[in-house]
Amino acid sequence: MLNWNGREDTMACLESLEAVDYPNWEVLVVDNGSEDGSVEAIHTGYPRVAVIETGKNLGFAGGNNRGIEAALARGAEFILLLNNDTTVAPDLLRALVRAAEEHPDAGVFGAKIYFFSDPQRLWYAGARWDPRTWSFEHVGQGVLDDGTEFEQVRDTDYACGCAMFFRAAVARSVGMLDERFFILYEEADWCFRASRAGFRCLFVPKAKVWHRISTTFGGGRSIVYEYFDLRNRLLWAERNLGLRRRTRVWTNTVGLLCPLPKKIGGVLWQLVRGDFGVKQAYWEARARAREWLAGRRQPGARWVKRAQWRATYDYVARRFGNCPDSVRASVARAKRA
Repeated sequence: MLNWNGREDTMACLESLEAVDYPNWEVLVVDNGSEDGSVEAIHTGYPRVAVIETGKNLGFAGGNNRGIEAALARGAEFILLLNNDTTVAPDLLRALVRAAEEHPDAGVFGAKIYFFSDPQRLWYAGARWDPRTWSFEHVGQGVLDDGTEFEQVRDTDYACGCAMFFRAAVARSVGMLDERFFILYEEADWCFRASRAGFRCLFVPKAKVWHRISTTFGGGRSIVYEYFDLRNRLLWAERNLGLRRRTRVWTNTVGLLCPLPKKIGGVLWQLVRGDFGVKQAYWEARARAREWLAGRRQPGARWVKRAQWRATYDYVARRFGNCPDSVRASVARAKRA
C-alpha cells in the first residue's frame, strides 16, 4: 500500500485489512515522504505493519516499485498493489489466489472495484482500449451491480493499479513499473509488457474493493490529472502501439489541443460529402464555434488547456516523472479565477 499524506485514508484501509481471512500474508506500507504524521500513526495503531519510508514523493510507480522490491526480497509468491483510499472485502485475497490457482496461464489479476460512496455502483469491472476516443475506459463504470452481468472471470486489457494482484514471477520476468509515468498509465504499460511476455491479465469479480476515487487528484479530473493523463497517454502509445494507431493518438491529441479547427473541419468534410448544403453548413459551423467559445468561458478551462499544452511539450521534450510546479500552482489560480 502506498501512502502520501493520506493518513486518514490509510488508517481506514488498514482497519479493513484487519478482517482479511487469508492465512499467510503481510502488509507493507510504502510512505512517499508524508508530512501529515502518517508514519507515526501507522506505527502506533498497527505496530505489526512494516513501513518503508522513501523520504520523498516517488509517485505511484516509484513508490510501488520500492514495495514490490521489498515483497520479492521477503519471498512473496503473490503481490497485491492496493490504493490506500480503499476498503476491501474480507475474502479478497482468497478470491484472488483461487483465480490464480484456476488459471495458471494468467499472471495479473484485477479486482472488481466499486464507488465507496455508492457501494453497489461499479467503478471498474475490467478495462479496454476505446478506438473512438483513443484512450482506455473502465468496463461497467457507473452501472449498479445486480450480480448478473459482471460475474465471469475474463480477460481485461489491464488490471487497475488500485487493486492489482500478480505473481511474483511476473515482476521477475518483466521488471518494475516504468517510473517515467509517475502516476497514470504505468499499470497499463506494465500489464501490456506482461502480456507480451506470455502472461494473461484477468478480471476477478469475486475479489471486491471499494474506492474513494482519486484523492491524489482532489476527487476527479483535476488540472493535475489532465496533465498526467495527456502526457502519459502519449508515452504509453509510444511504448505499446504500432505506428498507425500511435498516429491516431497524436491526431486525437491535436484535436484536443485545438478543438475549433477540428470542429469546423468536420463541418467542411460533411459539406464536401453532400451531407450539408452551404447554408446548413454555415449555421452548423457557427453553432460549433459558439459551443467552443462557451467551453473556453467555463471556470478553470484555460488552466486545463495550459496544463494539456505543457503535457504535450514535456512529452516532446522527454520530460517525465512528476509534473512541473507550475501545473500544481495553477490549481490554486483556477480556484481564485
